[in-house]
Amino acid sequence: MNKHGLEMKYNTASKDELQRELAALEKKYNEYKAMGLKLDMSRGKPDCNQLNLSEGLLTAVSTSEECFTDAGVDCRNYGLPDGIPEIRKIFSDLFEIPAANIIISGPSSLRLMFDTVARNMIFGVSEGAKPWGAQGKIKFLCPVPGYDRHFAICEIFGIEMINIPMTPTGPDMDMIEKLASSDPQIKGIFCVPKYSNPTGITFSEETVRRFASLKTAAPDFRIFWDNAYAIHNLYDEGDKLLNLFDEAKAAGNPDIAYIFASFAKISFSGGGVSMFASSNANIDFARKIISMQTICCDKVNQLRHARFFKNAEGVLAHMKLHAALIRPKFEAVLEIFGRELTPCGIANWTKPNGGYFISLDLPEGTAKRTYDLAKAAGVTLTNVGATFPYGRDEKDCNLRIAPTFPTIDDLVKAAEVMCVCAKIADVEKLLAE
Repeated sequence: MNKHGLEMKYNTASKDELQRELAALEKKYNEYKAMGLKLDMSRGKPDCNQLNLSEGLLTAVSTSEECFTDAGVDCRNYGLPDGIPEIRKIFSDLFEIPAANIIISGPSSLRLMFDTVARNMIFGVSEGAKPWGAQGKIKFLCPVPGYDRHFAICEIFGIEMINIPMTPTGPDMDMIEKLASSDPQIKGIFCVPKYSNPTGITFSEETVRRFASLKTAAPDFRIFWDNAYAIHNLYDEGDKLLNLFDEAKAAGNPDIAYIFASFAKISFSGGGVSMFASSNANIDFARKIISMQTICCDKVNQLRHARFFKNAEGVLAHMKLHAALIRPKFEAVLEIFGRELTPCGIANWTKPNGGYFISLDLPEGTAKRTYDLAKAAGVTLTNVGATFPYGRDEKDCNLRIAPTFPTIDDLVKAAEVMCVCAKIADVEKLLAE
C-alpha cells in the first residue's frame, strides 16, 4: 500500500472507493497546506554546496603577476579573441574536438545559441548565403518535451516551431528526416543530446549517425547541439554519447552541426565559460562576425578556470564531487514516486543517469491541476507547458522535476506534497467521468 492511498490502481477502483480515497487525500493535503511550506522545484539550479566546490576559483588568479598565460599573454588586455589556449585545450579534451574548431566565450552557452540564431537571421550561415530573416517564415524542429529556453529563442525571432516526439533513443528520426528533406523552410533543430532536458535521455549511436548524415531540403539547415550535460553523470558509469563533430565530418556533412557547452553548472552559474564549436567554414564565418561584436571575452576568468581545474581530468574529478551531492536527491525523488505513484498506476517518469531533471508524465488533463494544488500548498514547480513550444502541452500531462536546488529534507517534503496533489487531480478526473 502506498503511504497515502488505496492498495489498487485508481482506474480500476469503484466510485465509492475513489470518494473515500479523495477524502483521505484531501485531509492529508490540508495538513501539508497548514504547514506554510515554501519549497521551490521550478528550475535546475545548483545548490550552495555545489557552488562551494568551486570556491578556489575566487583566488585562482588574485594578483597582477598571475594574470599571464603560459605563453606570457596578459589576460587583462585585449587579444586572443577565440579564448586562451589553456581553456581551449580543456574544452578540446573534454569534447574531443580540435581546439582550432572552438571559440571560447562568456558564461552562457544560451547566449551563444541566441547570438548564432541572430547571426544566421541577419547574415546567413555562410559568406554569400541568404539570411534566414530574408526567407519568409522559417521553421525549427523541436524535440518535446524539451528545453523552454530553446523554444523562447525561436519564439522571439518569429521562428515557427514543429513538435518532434522524444523516444527512448532520442527524437523521432523518421519524422525529422521526412520533414527536413521535404521543406526548405525548415532551417534547424535544437537538441540536448546527453541527459536531455527534461527527459534525461541520451541519444543512441544510431540517432547521432542519422543526424550526422541528415539530408535536408534547406542547404542552410543547422543542428544546434546543446551538449549542456555532457559530463554531468550521476554515476561512475555514465551514458556514452557518440561524437557528432566526428560523425558529421565522416559523413561528408561537417557544416551541419553547431556544438555548444559551458561550465555554468560546473563552476559558478553566470560566472563560467562557454564553448561554440563547429566546422572550419562555420567557425571562420562566425569569427568574422563576432570580431565586429567584441574584441575579446573575459580572459582573466578563463585563466581562473584553467588554473583551478588544470586540465580535463581535473574537471571530471570535480564533476564526481557534484554527483555525490545531487545523486541522493534524484534517488530520493525516484523512491518517493515509486512508493506513492506506482501502486496507483497514475504516472510514468524517467530515471536518468545524469543531467538535472526528471520528466514526469501524469494522466492526460491533470498536470495543470497538480501544479495549481502544489502551488497552493507552497510547492513551486516548473510551469505546466514549459517543456513544449509556445507553452502548450496539448495533453496537459508533463511536469519537469528539478531535484538539485532544495535541501534533501525540503526535496522529500516537496515530492510527497506533489504526489498527493497528483493523486487528487487524477481521482477528481476519474470521478468526473
